[in-house]
Amino acid sequence: MSVPAVRGGPLEGVRPAGEPRSAPEQVLSLINSPADVKRLSARDLEQLASELRQYIVEVVSKTGGHLAPSLGAVELTIALHYCFDTPKDKIVWDVGHQAYGHKVLTGRRDRLPTIRQYHGLSGFVSPAESPYDAFGVAHASTSIAAAMGIAVARDAAGEDYHVVTVTGDGAMTGGLAYEGLNNAGHSGRDILVILNDNEMSISPNVGAISKYLTSITSSKYYNRLKEEVREILKKMPLGESAGQLAKRMERSLKEVVVPGGLFQALGFQYYGPIDGHNLTEMIGVLTNLKAVKGPRLLHVITKKGKGLPYAEANSCVYHGVTAFDPASGTMAAAGKSAAPDYCKVFAEGLSRLASENDRIVAITAAMADGTGLVNFKERHPSKFFDVGIAEAYGVTFAAGLAISGMRPVAAIYSTFLQRAYDQIIHDVGVQCIPVTFCLDRAGLVGADGPTHHGVFDLSYLRAVPNFVIAAPKDGDELCDLLKSAVDQEVYPFAIRYPKRSSRSFTPDRPFRTIPIGTWEVLQEGRDACLLAVGAMVETAGKVREALLAEGIEVAVVNCRFVKPLDGALLRDLTGRYPVLITLEENTLRGGFGDGVYEFLHESGLQPGALHHAGLPDRFVTHGSMAQLLDEVGLSAAELVARVRAWVKGRA
Repeated sequence: MSVPAVRGGPLEGVRPAGEPRSAPEQVLSLINSPADVKRLSARDLEQLASELRQYIVEVVSKTGGHLAPSLGAVELTIALHYCFDTPKDKIVWDVGHQAYGHKVLTGRRDRLPTIRQYHGLSGFVSPAESPYDAFGVAHASTSIAAAMGIAVARDAAGEDYHVVTVTGDGAMTGGLAYEGLNNAGHSGRDILVILNDNEMSISPNVGAISKYLTSITSSKYYNRLKEEVREILKKMPLGESAGQLAKRMERSLKEVVVPGGLFQALGFQYYGPIDGHNLTEMIGVLTNLKAVKGPRLLHVITKKGKGLPYAEANSCVYHGVTAFDPASGTMAAAGKSAAPDYCKVFAEGLSRLASENDRIVAITAAMADGTGLVNFKERHPSKFFDVGIAEAYGVTFAAGLAISGMRPVAAIYSTFLQRAYDQIIHDVGVQCIPVTFCLDRAGLVGADGPTHHGVFDLSYLRAVPNFVIAAPKDGDELCDLLKSAVDQEVYPFAIRYPKRSSRSFTPDRPFRTIPIGTWEVLQEGRDACLLAVGAMVETAGKVREALLAEGIEVAVVNCRFVKPLDGALLRDLTGRYPVLITLEENTLRGGFGDGVYEFLHESGLQPGALHHAGLPDRFVTHGSMAQLLDEVGLSAAELVARVRAWVKGRA
């Protein structure tokens, strides 16, 4: 059966007679679940794709969010919900930022305007939000492993449903994806992996022969015939050899035309590439593949940003967006600040240092733009390495560079460095190799929510021997800490900073070396001492000013080194202040406050009172920074009340 033969089946004749629809009537407004999608005609499905794409643009232009990935997956999303019986059949999305259309088709249409808003829809996929979300995702490359687990559980329970994973959009640069393919491919389990190739990075081979082979080899009739021919050949003299020869011929023909050799070697039946914006073709192929048993991989070619010319032309810029003008694509300007964001300061500082030191190189894990390293790459192309979504590789790669005399600086989001924890311990910490880690997006990150908040790094790095951990109070101090890190060749050195304004940055100022383990007293006080880390230093200053008006005088200390602590200064402060209060934008479990407590306890020091302000032992939701800081008690207003109570002894 070829794909064209399927066109009249699944798409036409579905709408009952006597229910004509006039062309101007909207289709999307009638879709409350995938069951409604299944009732649509071919014409209606095309109209739905157009309206769904338009609706995503309309909403995201106001809320911001992941635009280009979701636009590119519109037809694929419709085809999946048309062909499969969700939520009984399980669709596991990778990363999840291509799933806005999925949310709309699964009963969340009217809530889409709340996406990434406080108490609104998540920007990613979450089972807590909908039974149609089979597995929670937000980090890349996880879908195949999760889908394999679901498939094994299905078989163990004797149940009968399809398990489909949608991967791609960078996820195939991560090693976990190939671990999933390796395990799933040779398992024999019924699992369908859809490779959403939206960058044409694997192959642009969408042509007549490829389509023809896919339509034939996805047909249940073809697969049944293939098995029958193989059995007949086995019964003939030298049948086994003839069967092997036939199999080799089949494989060779496909590999000449289709780039599926890798997936076939991993045990998958490979189909494609097919046009991911051709609903008829996709529905035909998916319908056929439902009848094929075993591990299958369907290679789908899509265009990131499809339907929006400026997003198609620059899909990286429109991958994740702030609010923008739908007509022109012009994004709303961010609030003006006297100083650039930390990521820009980091990139400028590192570029200056690299100009002075030939041994300095920069490493990022598919986040050159997000970490600010695009300009570094342009100025120092031979010193820049993007390892893809492969943080574990990046860390060990950096260790190899450093042990050979180079001065690698690995710029990785705090939440993504978690993916390389064994390498941090085994390949860097144990050998005490002087790799510099720059942890962007440390602390709360706002709308991306619990999967992206960088609120564990102080805890997971404090536990590793030999590490130096620092956090700057502003842009100038970030550059000084960078210089301090690359100038020393003894310890691994981690610097964390948030996705915010750097407060203060002087471009032409000479960088200075800060002695490791030293703090800075910014203001003296009388009633309490605020021991603040990184971004909390600015907040501590606001708390001090507010309390001065009430006659309460608190000191502010810039605790720029979390490990090692400034033991000498901490001893002095413990003796001079009746109340010590630690402030950190990190989980309290194992964080800076715990480090201060441990030091005081082990040193036999007994402060009058010791209090900690940080993040609670739970995952913090998504929302604006102001909303989240209020929720966890770390906004200036909330801290004024807490510090006042602690000073007056009422807490």
